[in-house]
Amino acid sequence: MLTLAWKNLFHDKVRLVVTLVGIVFALVLILIQFGLFLSFMDTSANIVEHSRADLWISSPKIPHVNGGSPMAESQRWKALQVPGVQRADRFILAWVPWKLPSGAIEQVQVAGFLLDGDMGRPWNIVAGSVEALRAEDTVIVDEIYKEKLGVTRLGQVVEMSGRRARVVGFTHGIRSFTTSPYIFTSFKNALNYSPGMTEKDTVYFHIRVAPGFTPAQVKRSLQQMLPQFDIYTNDEMLSKTRTYWVFETGAGITTLMGAILGLIVGIVVVAQTIYAATVDHIREFGTLKAMGASNMRIYEVILAQAAMSAVIGYTFAIAIAYFVSQGSQGGNAPIALPPQVAAGTLLLAIGMCAGASIISIRKATTIDPAMVFRG
Repeated sequence: MLTLAWKNLFHDKVRLVVTLVGIVFALVLILIQFGLFLSFMDTSANIVEHSRADLWISSPKIPHVNGGSPMAESQRWKALQVPGVQRADRFILAWVPWKLPSGAIEQVQVAGFLLDGDMGRPWNIVAGSVEALRAEDTVIVDEIYKEKLGVTRLGQVVEMSGRRARVVGFTHGIRSFTTSPYIFTSFKNALNYSPGMTEKDTVYFHIRVAPGFTPAQVKRSLQQMLPQFDIYTNDEMLSKTRTYWVFETGAGITTLMGAILGLIVGIVVVAQTIYAATVDHIREFGTLKAMGASNMRIYEVILAQAAMSAVIGYTFAIAIAYFVSQGSQGGNAPIALPPQVAAGTLLLAIGMCAGASIISIRKATTIDPAMVFRG
């Protein structure tokens, strides 16, 4: 039956091309829309995901990680008294003005971390080093935002918050969900760049849990010691930030709805093309029934055709989506295409085509074999 399905599928090459175009269009639409949604999910809270912190201490009722407010640095000593707290590092995440070469102002988010720890550091460094931040007024920016910020080279001196800043490193792929890029620097430098903050302030405490303790245990103890502050596990801060930026702002919902609509459109397109392909070969199925083929055999042929169409269409679709994804990586809205999505889309393609073929199976199995002998 596989051979028959193959010959049946390739008998009318024009119909095959039409069918494959419908499948490829649907799958590419789904891959791109879901890829954008996944990218939004990643970008919205990447600063949290890569923080390496077990717990976050923040001022109360912050809406998301980018909405923190200053608190007294003296609380750090109370946190260090809690059993299970190995480190309590200060961390600044604040909105500050960046002056472009043209004189215009661009908002950025300065991320200041302690150089003697490993929490809150930048990742994917492609030029320069974190150690270079030990010098005064030094920063690391992401190469994706070089043009946006008017940065052309390492060592370039720019102006941020009315102070000089020298670019000593570039990262790659650290995007901000907002239009304000992240600027990494030492905690000391970040204090100087953050208006209204003094040496006795911080925005967050990054907590490292000691071996033998769990974040949940230490969180409960910290909450008793510091009841005036909020304590979050890294996963809780990640979820809180993603929920706000992706869902509450509406941006992620729009993309997710686009992905769902893409799925619906895809199912409709595939169902129509598979049904049309089956109807076009209705006489062949009538011949099979006239020769004594059972309905089960008809099912096998149609489902085999659907599976073959799905695999061929998927091959073209994933190739197109891959090139589109690669081409988007240098922009502000990259399209994610992880292996799990690629594999899941293949299963989805087969399921869509198989489900669509069920619509046409009834048409094929109820055909009167006598029609083969009519004009």
